[in-house]
Amino acid sequence: MTASDPIRVLLADDQTLVRAAFAMLVESAPDMVVVGEAANGLEAVARAHEARADVVVMDLRMPELDGIEATRRIASDDDLAGVRVLVLTTYDDDDHVVSALRAGASGFLVKDTRPAELLDAIRTVAAGDALLSPGPTARLIARVLRLPDRPRLGVPAPAGLAALSDREREVLTLVARGLNNGEVGAALGLSPLTAKTHVSRIMGKLGARDRAQLVISAYESGLVAPGTDG
Repeated sequence: MTASDPIRVLLADDQTLVRAAFAMLVESAPDMVVVGEAANGLEAVARAHEARADVVVMDLRMPELDGIEATRRIASDDDLAGVRVLVLTTYDDDDHVVSALRAGASGFLVKDTRPAELLDAIRTVAAGDALLSPGPTARLIARVLRLPDRPRLGVPAPAGLAALSDREREVLTLVARGLNNGEVGAALGLSPLTAKTHVSRIMGKLGARDRAQLVISAYESGLVAPGTDG
């Protein structure tokens, strides 16, 4: 996808009216196009291959194959390496959100979000430049990590942090607390482009797919402690 290309969106939801409403919204944006729809997880995976979508807007509760497993199959398929998944959920459903992040989702969104926020979320995930709703995501991860029997979230091993420079650790800490590239740069006296370069290098060193995994890695490694997410 080049800067001039529209964002290719695949809509996966088992409710026809919901898909229709989302399709109308997406098509109303001049920089987006709907390239397919899916009524269940199996169809979502198949359509992702056929349509070459940039972003899959994925419902979690679907027949045949749920959104979590569909996300896992998309995220683990090397042939779909450029596809990002934005999951839809109820905000208080922590277990499902954590499972979606573990499966490889790039972000999550509540179904009753405002239309403009959905479009912005799609742009954010397509760009791979910032974690969607970073503050709430960080707080969610922090809550999960406070649990006595907390699960590991299936992200790159925290031992990989040893490969990071001091500056990269600073950048990762700020990313985990919900700052975007511009905010990271401002906090550290760097340009947004330099901050973005640091983030890209960190992702490479940790083998992280996107910023969602960076946030989880920072918490699981202890670099950022639960309760310090801002």
